[in-house]
Amino acid sequence: MSEKVLEFERLIKAEVIQRREEGCDVREIEGKLLSLREKDCRDFDSLYDELQKLDPVQDFPFKEPLTFMEIKASKPRGSRSLGVTFTEEELLDRIHGAWLGRCAGCLLGKPVEGWSRERIEAYLGLADAYPLSNYFPVIKPIPEGYPASLMEDKCTLGNIEYMVRDDDIDYTVMGLHILESRGLTFTTEDVGFEWLTHIPYLCVYTAESMAYRNLVLGLQPPATATYRNPYREWIGAQIRADMWGYVTPEMPELGAEFAYRDASLSHVKNGVYGAMFVSAMLSAAFAVEDLEEVVRIGLSEIPKGSRLSEAIRDTMDWSRSFSDWRQTWVKVMGKYGRYHPVHTINNVAMVVIGLLYGGGDFEKSIATSVMCGLDTDCNGATTGSILGMLLGAKKLPRKWTSPLNDRVLSYVSGFDDSRISTLAERTVTVAKANSLSELG
Repeated sequence: MSEKVLEFERLIKAEVIQRREEGCDVREIEGKLLSLREKDCRDFDSLYDELQKLDPVQDFPFKEPLTFMEIKASKPRGSRSLGVTFTEEELLDRIHGAWLGRCAGCLLGKPVEGWSRERIEAYLGLADAYPLSNYFPVIKPIPEGYPASLMEDKCTLGNIEYMVRDDDIDYTVMGLHILESRGLTFTTEDVGFEWLTHIPYLCVYTAESMAYRNLVLGLQPPATATYRNPYREWIGAQIRADMWGYVTPEMPELGAEFAYRDASLSHVKNGVYGAMFVSAMLSAAFAVEDLEEVVRIGLSEIPKGSRLSEAIRDTMDWSRSFSDWRQTWVKVMGKYGRYHPVHTINNVAMVVIGLLYGGGDFEKSIATSVMCGLDTDCNGATTGSILGMLLGAKKLPRKWTSPLNDRVLSYVSGFDDSRISTLAERTVTVAKANSLSELG
């Protein structure tokens, strides 16, 4: 079987899973797929088209709109603008804290990206470092069954010199570039153009890779998000969401709108809602100290009938019932563990666990999110970003920020080896343009 046919087979199998998760009856198409004897691209192309024409079954219990106006109409009541005032110095401290927190959380989770909670706990046990309270230590020699690359990992304790290049941070940088070059009225089409001119294709993954390919093929949004893209509800848009919250201080509705414009290039439904949720939480963290309230505000910016909304509400309910985050983790995985390890829904729950059980403590929050497993660098980054925004740079523990040496590497053209403090200052310039009336 040719490599091209194998790729088509891989995509259509992923699409079958995606359509089933969206509430479609895929049994007939699964049967046709199994019955194919001499497989070629035309067979898969035809079946893929059939899959994409399916509608959710009538008794599917969720309502998951696509357009921004439909999403807006399906949101629960919430605080759309929080009406606080802050000085420019306070604004810089918060945004700088968010940048630092995002980098530190990402670095913490990066060495164990994709590991299960059980594997993380086993490694930390061998290192006499459980529960996690610093960057991952290196055990010498590396225990059997663990990657030898840990020995040279620039994200491990004692080896950190800067924020290494990572797509989680690339997209935050990219958001800043889009705002500086296109302004606050940027469009989804603008995002696509800037990707093509500023991000190498081999540095984008899953849904972003499919959307990038679709842009090269000449497709325009929203087709860039849907054409042959079975990863359109995975975590990619959510990890791009932070900048939109950074520049909309105490304006969660606007932050969610910015996130929608960006996310809809590559994602739909829960993939988009995850980005809107995170951006709104970051906007709220300027003004709200109670992290449960921050989560509720984020929840108010996404459709109340969506699977993501249900998962967030469940996680909040379980966190009230159990004093130990591990018990809530068991409940989350029991109900949502069926999703791919880099899906939006299960990973959002791990962020919420970190936020609610961290109690406003930066270290406890990022460590808890990372110890949950799954997409650890993404979840550590998001949790760190929110705590950094809430606390500000001056209140972040130097144990976590000093190793960064105010440096971040990036594949975004024109931004490699930037000063984190400079990126924060540039972000403040955009945020001020968006909220001059709020500055005291």
